Amino acid sequence: MQVESPTQIRNITLAGHGDTGKTTLASAMLYTGGVVNRMNRVEDGNAVTDFDEVEVARQSSVSLAACHLPWRKHKINVIDTPGLGLFGAEARAGVRATDTMVLVVNAASGVQVTTEKLWVFAEEVNQPTLIHLNKLDRENADYMAVVVKLRERFGRHVRPLYFPIGKEGDFNGMVDLLTGKAFTYDADGDGKGKEIDVPAPLTEQIEKLRSKLIEGIAETDDALMERYFEEGELPEDLLREGLRKAVLNRSIVPITIGVAAHGIGTSALLDTIVETLPSPIARETFPATTIGGDDAPVAIDADGPANALVFKTLNDPFTGRISLMRVVSGTLNGDEAMWNSREEGLEKLGHLLTLQGKQSTQISKLVTGDIGAVAKLKSTRTGDTLCTKDAPIQLGWIFVRAPAISFAIEPKAKGDEEKIGEALGRLMDEDVSLRFGRDSQTNELLLSGSGQLHVEITIAKLKNRHKVDVILHPPRVPYRETIKRAAEGHGRHKKQSGGRGQFADCKITIEPLADGESYEFKDEIFGGSIPQNFRPAVDKGIEEARARGYVAGYPMGGFRVRLLDGQFHDVDSSEMAFKVAGSLAYKDAMSKAAPTILEPMMHVEITTTEEFMGDIMSDLSSRRGRPQGMDADGATQIIKATVPFAEMLDYASILRRITQGRSSFTMEVEGYEEVPRQIQQKIVAESNRAEE
Repeated sequence: MQVESPTQIRNITLAGHGDTGKTTLASAMLYTGGVVNRMNRVEDGNAVTDFDEVEVARQSSVSLAACHLPWRKHKINVIDTPGLGLFGAEARAGVRATDTMVLVVNAASGVQVTTEKLWVFAEEVNQPTLIHLNKLDRENADYMAVVVKLRERFGRHVRPLYFPIGKEGDFNGMVDLLTGKAFTYDADGDGKGKEIDVPAPLTEQIEKLRSKLIEGIAETDDALMERYFEEGELPEDLLREGLRKAVLNRSIVPITIGVAAHGIGTSALLDTIVETLPSPIARETFPATTIGGDDAPVAIDADGPANALVFKTLNDPFTGRISLMRVVSGTLNGDEAMWNSREEGLEKLGHLLTLQGKQSTQISKLVTGDIGAVAKLKSTRTGDTLCTKDAPIQLGWIFVRAPAISFAIEPKAKGDEEKIGEALGRLMDEDVSLRFGRDSQTNELLLSGSGQLHVEITIAKLKNRHKVDVILHPPRVPYRETIKRAAEGHGRHKKQSGGRGQFADCKITIEPLADGESYEFKDEIFGGSIPQNFRPAVDKGIEEARARGYVAGYPMGGFRVRLLDGQFHDVDSSEMAFKVAGSLAYKDAMSKAAPTILEPMMHVEITTTEEFMGDIMSDLSSRRGRPQGMDADGATQIIKATVPFAEMLDYASILRRITQGRSSFTMEVEGYEEVPRQIQQKIVAESNRAEE
C-alpha cells in the first residue's frame, strides 16, 4: 500500500506478556482489514507474523515481524513482538520504531511480569500507549477487576474507552463510552461490529463511566475543563481532539477490549487506532545524537533530509538479507545512496519493499513515518541509521542487555565448524541479543543468549535453516577472581645462557577496587630505575597474567597496580624480560592479597500461583537463593529473589516439573558476590582436574 502523506499512517507495536494473543490480534486485524481472505491462526501454523519454522512448531513468537493493512483511508503498520521475556529486545526494538505501543493484556490473567517491564520502557522513551484487554471470553475474565488493577498499578490516567456487553463466554459486544453507541459482533465473523441500542441493564453504569471519561479528558486541557464546567457536556469533535492530545502526551492511556481469536472488537480497535492514536508527524521529533554523542533530536519533517532507522534484520533464503526500517524524516526512494553513520560509508539502496510477514511487495518510495524494507544492504546492521552524508546522525536505539547465559557448542559433523560461524553470523544479524565467539581460555566456541530457551531456539534455527547440527554443552559459569586486601609484589627475571642474557626487575603494589571487575595500572616511578620504554611491558605482563587468573583460572579484576621501582641492565633488558618480570610480580603480590572467587548473582522473578509458593521457596533456598519480596496480582504471585547463576543452570526444567508447567521465570545479572569458601574449594579442585 503506497501512501503519500504521514497523516495517513499509524504505526503500532503489539507488545505484552506471553499468551496474551498478540499474533492472533495481528491476524484478526489483517482479516478485518481485507488483507487476507480468512482468519489465519497460530494453532494452524499459518499466522502471517509467525512464519519461522521454530515459531510454527512452538506456536509462539520468537522475533518481531511486520505487517500492514488499510483502514478508513489510512495505512496501519503493525509490528508483532514476542511475549517471552527472553526476547525483550525484540519488543523494545518494535516500540522504538513505532509511534504507539499497544500493550496487550490477557483479561483473565491481568498484569504480568512482561506487562510491567514494557510499561516501564514505554515511560522511559515517552511512548504513547494503548492497553488492549484481550480474551474477555475466558473463564475468570473480570473486566472491572482488571481495569481497577491496571489503574492501581499504572495510574488513574489509565481510562477505559469501551464497556463489555456480556461476560466470559457470553461476551459479544461493547459500548463506546465516548459516543454512547453499542455494537455487537458475530463470533468468528469478519470482525466488524453492528450497531445496536445500549442494553437497558447497562444504561446507568454506562452513563457513570462515560461521565468519568469525559471528565478525565477535560482535566488534561484547561480550555476543555472551563467549557465542561460551563456547559456540563463537550461535543464529540472536541472530545476526540482532546483525547488525541492526551494520548500523545501520555496524559491518558486508553483501554480497548475484544476477543481476537473470534474477531470480537477488531473493528473498534482499528477505529480507535485511526481516530485516537498519533500519526508519525504528531510526535514532532525523534530522539537522535550527533556523531559526537550530543543530543540532537531530529524533526519529523516530510520535507526534511531523509533519515531512516534500521530496527530489524531478516535473512531470507531467496532474497538474502532484508533490513526493516522506519523512515523518520524526508522521503526514501529506491536505487539511491544513503550514508550509514556507524560504518561511515555509503549504502546503495535497491528496490524498496513493504512486508506482510515474510511476503514482500515492491513500492516506489517510503514517505516520512512509513515502515518498509530494503534487501541486500552490504554492511548495515540492526540499530544503524541511514542518513545524508553532509548531516550524519545516530537515531535513538535501544539498550541491549548483555547475554545472561553461555553454552559451549561443537559441530556433530567434522568440518562444520566454519559453517557454524557463518550461520550464527546470520542469526546474530537477526537477533541483537545473541553473542558468539571463541573463549580465549578454553578455546571453546561459546553461544550466549538471554536464557537457556533462547540458546535452544537458536540451535533449532541452525538446524532448520542452515542444516548445521551441533552438540550443546552445559554453560560455563562466568566466575571472576579478585583480591580482598592490598599487597606488595616483586618480580625478577634473570637468565644467562651464553651471549646476551635477559634481565628485568620490578616492584609493585596492588590494592582492591570496589567493583571487583576493573583493572588500573599506574606508573609511579620517579627517576629512571626502569626506562620509560620498558614500563608498558610490565603492564602488559600483568594484563596477560590476570587474564589467566590466579585461584582457579578465571579472569582476575577489581584491583589497581602501582609500579613503584625496579632495575634494568643496559644490555640484557628488553620488553619481553619486563613482561615476564611483571607477571612474576603479579603472582608474588597475589599470594599475599587474599585472592578470592566471585560469582554472578541473578535477579530472578518467578510468576506462579499460591499453590506452588511453598515448593518454589523451598527450592530457591536449596539454591542459596535470597528472597527479595513478593507481589500479588489476584491469583498470580510474583516471587523476587537473588540467586547465584551457578544454581540456575537447570532451573527451567525444575520449575516446569514442580509446577506442572504453570509457572515462568525471568532472570538478569544483578551483580557479583564472593563465592562461599567450601564452594570455592570445589571450583579450584575442578579447575585443577581440568588442567591436568
